[in-house]
Amino acid sequence: MGPRAGAAAGPAGAGAMMPEAVPAARPPMLARVPQAWRGPLLALGFAWAAVFAVFFGDWADMARQWWDSSTYNHILLVPPILGWLVAQRWPQLRSLAPQGWWPGLVVFAGAGLLWTLGDFAGLSLARQLGVVVMLQGAALALLGPRVATGLLFPLGYMLFLVPFGDEMIPTLQTVTARITMALLGIAGGPATIDGVFITTPAGYFEVAEACSGVKFLIAMIAYGTLVANVCFRSWPRRAGFMALSLVVPVLANGVRAWGTIFLAGIFGIEFAAGFDHVFYGWVFFAIVMALTMAAGWKFFDRAVDDPFIDADAIAASPLLARVAGLRIAAFPALAGIAALIALFVGWAAAAERLEAALPAQIELPEVAGWHRVADGPAFPWAPLHGGADHRLLGRYADDRGHVVDVSFALYSSQVEGREAGGFGQGALPLGSRWAWEAAGPPFAGAKVDVVQAPGPVHRLAVTRYRTGALLTGSNARLKLANIADRLLLRARPTSALILSAEQGEGADAVAAVHAFETAIGDPGRWMDRIAQVR
Repeated sequence: MGPRAGAAAGPAGAGAMMPEAVPAARPPMLARVPQAWRGPLLALGFAWAAVFAVFFGDWADMARQWWDSSTYNHILLVPPILGWLVAQRWPQLRSLAPQGWWPGLVVFAGAGLLWTLGDFAGLSLARQLGVVVMLQGAALALLGPRVATGLLFPLGYMLFLVPFGDEMIPTLQTVTARITMALLGIAGGPATIDGVFITTPAGYFEVAEACSGVKFLIAMIAYGTLVANVCFRSWPRRAGFMALSLVVPVLANGVRAWGTIFLAGIFGIEFAAGFDHVFYGWVFFAIVMALTMAAGWKFFDRAVDDPFIDADAIAASPLLARVAGLRIAAFPALAGIAALIALFVGWAAAAERLEAALPAQIELPEVAGWHRVADGPAFPWAPLHGGADHRLLGRYADDRGHVVDVSFALYSSQVEGREAGGFGQGALPLGSRWAWEAAGPPFAGAKVDVVQAPGPVHRLAVTRYRTGALLTGSNARLKLANIADRLLLRARPTSALILSAEQGEGADAVAAVHAFETAIGDPGRWMDRIAQVR
């Protein structure tokens, strides 16, 4: 029999099949993690899981804001960015030895206290910031100062998980309106401004909250911070790029507002509004972001292959060597984290049950020299007092032609959704046709605003809060007083009073409110009389 098909004649073995080269199997993920890291990473996983589970409500609220609010949609990218930042540092990080570090528990305790104070004040921003800093504190406590130094930027960048920036909306509305007026002046078009309302031959325009540019600014702050770390090594260049990231979106939003009014003058308001919705969204932001990157491109000074951290320098640092001596074992650290969580959650639960005793019914009293009137205002006005146990709204007039609207609200406690001075509460309800115009003249112990509705209709609103002996127009002072009550587990009612009058021909709002205050005497005692607490 001859050779088999495919076999070649020749020396022994010459026709043997050579084995194919087989690549070495990639080690499983656990095998790629150094032994010294496995225990600390497992402990950190347990700690983070506890923070996510116990404070799930706060994480869920944040996730809803990320998903539902266009202002915070960019935060959906932050978690994968954090993963990428850690991955870029891992080749150097794995040479460092993690360790337990008890000062990290101090950071965790501070974060827990911040969460508790935020819960006491009904301030979601403080609670959400607290749970994020808890993650940072747990990393410090379980990985130690050397690893935390290597992860300094990713840990810091975690703060961008917190939805913030709504507080800047009124300021940005004003800035945008002024930039728009400046550009209209340059373009030569006639225009007048009244607060955030601009009147031109094309129509009557409002720089509304949605037009403030806050979402562009917040997203650019997060983006600029990332680029400053990834693309720059020089601190002056980083600072310069961050300044650019702050200024450009504000100026660009002013151009956007001016462009809308300019188009309205040529093509009509309907066309301008439609173009604004289609183009002036994330498309416009992408263009602004690209222009910012183009301006900073030639100043980038980090090479593509530059490591993000110097692990050898971190390991050799005398300062880090000294602070690394403050060791703690992983199990006591985890036990400390669990005890702190239990302390703050228990404290918050006890304060949550506080309810001050309130009367079953309250009413606005008679005022000497004034009488109640039934006719309504020129434009509907109804302050928002969400979660109040009692609400009153009435209108008084005197024989001199003064007319004052009175809004009063009484709360048995101040918790989330029931804050007298919460965002969007009071004289300028969130989502209403009323818009903030300017700060009003001073009234003792009060916050004074001038608000405007289409027409235009101008209204003065004088707001005061009362809890215990405190009478103030400051939401911050009210929050501090409410926090003190809950820290001491003390139940006291809180009330809000808004005195308001329309400004117009023959109607002096300031004089009307002053006359009413003269008639009622001390506003604090009048509020106590309505609330029946004195």
